Amino acid sequence: MEPIYVTELREIGPEVADFLQEGYLILFQMGVPPELAEMAVLHEVDHMRPEQPEPGDVLAIGASQYRITAVGTKAWQNVRELGHAVFVFNGAGEPEMPGQICLEEGGTENLAGTLQPGVRLEIKAGVEAPVG
Repeated sequence: MEPIYVTELREIGPEVADFLQEGYLILFQMGVPPELAEMAVLHEVDHMRPEQPEPGDVLAIGASQYRITAVGTKAWQNVRELGHAVFVFNGAGEPEMPGQICLEEGGTENLAGTLQPGVRLEIKAGVEAPVG
């Protein structure tokens, strides 16, 4: 099945590891102001289907996979229009903010090392995935 979303990581901001420790991964499309780039992974989209991901779909970053538990009401609009995503590794069934995409809790310990320019990030529909 065709992925819902495919993007390639281009630059990793110096504050990304700190945000990961707090359970957040923030993406912005290339070209954002430097103060936003510092805390984010900058990327370029390769493919995006119009329909948003749903709980049970999977975020894959390199070989790491995380099940989506909730999608905020504005999250996919932000991805489509701004190239901006906020992934929260909290296992929540309901996002705290409308722009968040919640993922299963934990499994981020080694993710900072995976986030490198050239790595692909994909959202796949309903794929079985192990934690982390």
